[in-house]
Amino acid sequence: MKGAQLTAWVAGEVLIDMLKSNEEFHPLVGGGPANTAKALASLGVAVSFICGISYDEFGSKIESNLLSQGVDLKLIHRSTLPTAVARVILEDNSSPRYEFELTGTASFNFSDWLPRGNPPVLYIGSLAAILEPGASALFKWASRLDTRIVYDPNVRTNVFGERKIYKEYFEKWASLSYVVKLSDEDLEWIDFNINEIFDLGVTLVVLTQGNLGISAFSRKWQVHVPAEVVRVVDTIGAGDTVGAILVEALVNEIELTEESMRGVLKRAARAAAITCSKVGAQPPSKWELT
Repeated sequence: MKGAQLTAWVAGEVLIDMLKSNEEFHPLVGGGPANTAKALASLGVAVSFICGISYDEFGSKIESNLLSQGVDLKLIHRSTLPTAVARVILEDNSSPRYEFELTGTASFNFSDWLPRGNPPVLYIGSLAAILEPGASALFKWASRLDTRIVYDPNVRTNVFGERKIYKEYFEKWASLSYVVKLSDEDLEWIDFNINEIFDLGVTLVVLTQGNLGISAFSRKWQVHVPAEVVRVVDTIGAGDTVGAILVEALVNEIELTEESMRGVLKRAARAAAITCSKVGAQPPSKWELT
């Protein structure tokens, strides 16, 4: 019901980003879906995160971080498995480079513990949607839900570099999805064109294009907004923040027309710019956006 406090669901991995600074690594809570959950909470959207969290020291850090930012953790799964770790190498004038430790971790331990229910919107994607055996469990679970799905492939070729298999997973997840959000680099690597994505049953495609801005496509129209000029500290979490703005619009029952999407994309561009102006994935609050 419009105006009610509806709770969006975000499903996927949460891990520790070991961010290199001054030749030392510093632990920060990361993972694309976790970043999106935090961005939604910062925007004032009620959000439940569906993930595996370890009992280890990093798991405690993750839980404290998510709770402190207003993310509901009633649907998490506690595990004795270790927390997944990604070492993030920031290099001048380039995207972050990642080195992952993912196998056998709580972060990707999706199975029959996944919850029942039908949220207004489910945001899902990134590595959790492709790394087995958890990816198949997530897909089987998501396919039974009666909800609008926002899917972000968030391609990580240095973790999983088999293009043919990546394309197969993309087709599966897109076939369930109302919105597909991806970067221009994702689109090029997966090797689909926009019309082919619509043929999979998707209603809206949102394409992030770095400093060129953001575009949205339906079968009938196309909208583009430029990126906002900002001093970029790093780009970690910028795309995840754009995903949060899309979920916010759907939860608020904004009809995704050409006119309304222009406003949504402007808000997304602003939110991404603020995120890029900070170290690590620190999405803006609704007050910063106004």
